[in-house]
Order: sequence, then structure tokens, then C-alpha cells
Amino acid sequence: MKLIASRANPSFKRLRLLAEDVREQRRTGTALLEGAHLVSAFRDKIGLPEQLIVSEHGGAQPEIRALCDSLEGVETCLLSDNLFKTLSDLVAPTGIAAVIRIPQAAAHQSHGSCVLLDAVQDAGNVGSILRSAAAAGIAEVFLGTGCAGAWTRRVLRAAQGAHFDLHLHEQADLADVVARFSGTTLAATAHAGDSLYRQDLGGRLAWLFGSEGSGISPALEAAAARRVNIPLAIGSNSLNVAAAAAICLFEELRQKNFTRLG
Repeated sequence: MKLIASRANPSFKRLRLLAEDVREQRRTGTALLEGAHLVSAFRDKIGLPEQLIVSEHGGAQPEIRALCDSLEGVETCLLSDNLFKTLSDLVAPTGIAAVIRIPQAAAHQSHGSCVLLDAVQDAGNVGSILRSAAAAGIAEVFLGTGCAGAWTRRVLRAAQGAHFDLHLHEQADLADVVARFSGTTLAATAHAGDSLYRQDLGGRLAWLFGSEGSGISPALEAAAARRVNIPLAIGSNSLNVAAAAAICLFEELRQKNFTRLG
């Protein structure tokens, strides 16, 4: 295996562009996963990556060697430690990454509830919402224009493998999704509407969440069947959108799967 140590190497330049530019991801239909956890999760739930990228130090680690052995036949690119640090945005790079073909989801593959994200720009929030959605049994997430790219490094890191349990639709026309949805659309708002805990969440639901700054667009909020809010302690008027989404999704899960004691 030939070692790549120059930033001018064409293969490295392509990898770096893929790591840093969401437009390159969308143009090629590929993404870069970093870390043994994400690479092994992709292997277990989706299949083989297109390429492995390993640092000199990473290649000497037993866990990474074992992971590479489990992906026999996949092209492997060996980078110098300095180049791998340049490719990674982590303080302590993990030593392994993979180029994957982004799974393509057909519209409305699930007959269950779904999540719609309206211009949620913070990558950490998007990734956390994806992680909560998967944990709550949601199968589909629609990301509208203005959302952080679902397959960018920070979103992937925050989601911790949830991508591979979800059908993700980027650049989605949320108004069209709402219009076609056969269940009930709920718009999560800061103060308007009724309490989340007074809602019957037993049917098929589409949850609308907006950015922390401006919230859901007025047109989408008006199209929702109901507006709901999460009651907060007296004197508090702020809740992170990822936390709000987790509360809503797990309240739905609780109502559908758990009964009261006593």
C-alpha cells in the first residue's frame, strides 16, 4: 500500500474537498465518515464503503486493523499522520475514515411518523435531532432548504450512526410534504398553541421543528393541523431545538408504547 504524504496529491485533494464541501457531497453522492464507530455502523447496517482511509498511526492500532480486515476487498488509502490531521477536524484524529455512497431514500417509505426540519442551520442540533428521531422509532426525516447538510462531519458526529437507521430527504419541499401527509402535522412553537402534554399523540404524526432564531416559517406553521409548545419553568423562556425535539418525540413514544402505572 503506497503512503500518501503530499497535500498536492490528487487523491488527497479530492478527499479534502469531500470532507469540507457539502456541494461536493451532493455532486458526487458520496460522504466521508470518520472514526471506527461510524465506519463499523455503516458496514453493519448498510454495507461496504467505497474506500477506506487510514493514517500511519491508525493502521498500527488493533481495533482499526481488525476493522480493515472485516472490510476485505475495499480499496484502502494510507495517509501520513500529518495529512490525516489535515483531513480531520478533530483535535485527536481517530486514524480511520471511509468514503461512502450516500443511501438514497424514496419519498415516504414509512407509514409511521416523521420529522420535518425547517432551516435548522446548526449542525450539532441537526445531528442530535437525527439521533433522537432514530432512538424514538422515527423512520423518516425531511430536511428543508437552509438546513445544515445531513452528511457533513459535524452532523455525522452528533448523530453517532443514526443516519443508518433513517430515511433522510435533503433539500425537501416541506410545504409539499405537509400537503401530502396523511396524518396530523404538529408545529412545535416556543409559546403559541397548546401544551404538548395535552395532546393525543396516538396517530401518525409529522413533527415540524424550526431554527432557534426564527422558528418555523409562518406559511408552514399555518399549514400545520396543530401548534404545540413545551411548558417551561417560571422565568425560563428558552429551549434548545434539539432538546425540544427529543422531548416531543419521546412523549409520542411514551404515549404509544407505555401505560401509566397504578
